[in-house]
Amino acid sequence: MGLLARLRKEWFIVGIVLVILSAKLQPSFGVKGGPLRPEVTIAYIAVSIIFFNSGLSLKTEELTSALLHVRLHLFVQSFTLIFFPLAVWLLLQLLQLSSIDQWLLRGLQTVSCMPPPVSSAVILTKAVGGNEAAAIFNSAFGSFLGIVVTPVLLLLFLGSSSSVPFSSIFSQLFMTVVVPLILGQVCRGFLRDFLERRKPPFGAISSAVLLMIIYTTFCDTFSNPNIELDAVSLLLVVFIIFSIQISFMLLTFSMSTRSRSGFSPADTVAIMFCSTHKSLTLGIPMLKIVFEGYEHLSLISVPLLIYHPAQILLGSVLVPTIRNWMTSQQKSSLLLR
Repeated sequence: MGLLARLRKEWFIVGIVLVILSAKLQPSFGVKGGPLRPEVTIAYIAVSIIFFNSGLSLKTEELTSALLHVRLHLFVQSFTLIFFPLAVWLLLQLLQLSSIDQWLLRGLQTVSCMPPPVSSAVILTKAVGGNEAAAIFNSAFGSFLGIVVTPVLLLLFLGSSSSVPFSSIFSQLFMTVVVPLILGQVCRGFLRDFLERRKPPFGAISSAVLLMIIYTTFCDTFSNPNIELDAVSLLLVVFIIFSIQISFMLLTFSMSTRSRSGFSPADTVAIMFCSTHKSLTLGIPMLKIVFEGYEHLSLISVPLLIYHPAQILLGSVLVPTIRNWMTSQQKSSLLLR
């Protein structure tokens, strides 16, 4: 395979590198309040496009089937909102003895309390060919659940007396996730024959939108105000974040592929991404709400700013490997029948 053909095949990874470089060179364009206006174009329009696109491409019978996959949903939500925070809390009891900045460690705890994202887990599951319907359901349901559970977890582990405007967060989620998904399904009912005949590139469209989200995420990261931060602490936190992600992906993979688990390879893909990914889109607003007035809020936010792009980068790199595994498992299953 020639270099050009290889680049075309891996255009999404190439795109990630390019948007990160662009964000580094000109972060002011994509920051909140900048010319791109990500507080509108990303928080509302981009996320809405992703879920409208998912609603348009997803067969209704598959989504209906996903709603009934209770064991999978219970696994994902229990892992991400119960096991994840507790495991990180135990890890931090050891890290407290280290020289790592204590506010960064608190930031790691806030990451663990976040719900699943409403975009990246779905797109990466779709890119692999996993159970997209289950990923959509768990991303949407986890986000709504997180509106209540995440602030409670933050208050439990870190403490704050601020009130949280659940209604405004709930309404934003409803308008950017539920409404576009339903509209996509309604439109699919009218365009079913056309869509089956023409087969539009739904995956490429969602991936292109995700590149915009990655760009603005890194713009915020690179534009973060200068804060007194030990470089060694930051590097250690980056290492810890990647270690947590890889460890938890391996753990969810191991648990969901056991002979008695009852999960298919496509289910395992959705479980791996939905259980280990955390939402920056919901996370940063929640941190600003729950910890309003905290002097060290910027430091607490740093791990989440790192975790979000890290999960996308790691997931994107692993897409070919996971896809090959799932394909081989499906072929083996067919041969055994």
